[in-house]
Amino acid sequence: MSFIEAKDGTSLHVKDMGHGKPVVLIHGWPLTGDMFEYQSLALLEAGYRVITYDRRGFGQSGHGATGYDYDTFADDLAAVLDKLDLSGVTLVGFSMGGGEIARYLTRYGSARIAKAALVSSVVPYLLKGDDNPDGVDESVFDTMKAQVREDRFAFLQDFAKQFYGVGFISSPVSQGILDWSFLLGSMASPKATVDCIDAFGKTDFRPDLASFNIPTLIIHGTADKTVPIEPSGKAAAAGIPGAQFIEYDGEPHGLFATAPSRLNDDLISFIA
Repeated sequence: MSFIEAKDGTSLHVKDMGHGKPVVLIHGWPLTGDMFEYQSLALLEAGYRVITYDRRGFGQSGHGATGYDYDTFADDLAAVLDKLDLSGVTLVGFSMGGGEIARYLTRYGSARIAKAALVSSVVPYLLKGDDNPDGVDESVFDTMKAQVREDRFAFLQDFAKQFYGVGFISSPVSQGILDWSFLLGSMASPKATVDCIDAFGKTDFRPDLASFNIPTLIIHGTADKTVPIEPSGKAAAAGIPGAQFIEYDGEPHGLFATAPSRLNDDLISFIA
């Protein structure tokens, strides 16, 4: 099954591979489900059924003009789980993908879900405010939107360097991975790319933390400059009872590619 129809008729591109316990991988912005190259292979080789899908507006899914909010994203995740009739699922959400998990659990509960993993996730709340002093200034998101509108492709190239922690001295990923990430990001709708900055940057998932009534793993890099660890990983770990929190010292946002073996091992250990 290559495509699943969402509640509003939007086409969602889905890859469903392997057998065994199902693991659904939910990608980050502005990439596609293919970002989980290392994780998909490791999970398949460990005997799991691996499902990835492109968020609406990204990759090969439908590129509509509206619908880029987390209630809709959660409904899309529900459509994938329902159409594939999945149960006992482990959900793995990277970056903005963590928000789908949080909002899905609030809207649909955990009947189909066995476990959840939040990797470099935006949960619970990124926007800086009096009640969230460690958050990110709204001006950062406004600048990102302006840069996407001015030259989305130049933005994607620059963003990838921060995403993977590439600097004058450090280069934790190859030029090939930077080029690949650019290609995945360039597949997105420009409207989705802009609208999702507000979605992941300004959606408050703090009320959703109470819906995490399943075993939860939180993984975050201490050097993440895209989604700082204080208002995200650390706050989520404090707000989800019993959550297992692993800090990757010195790792940037895109640790799925900078520390793939460690992430794969931690995910497989948690799922098992």
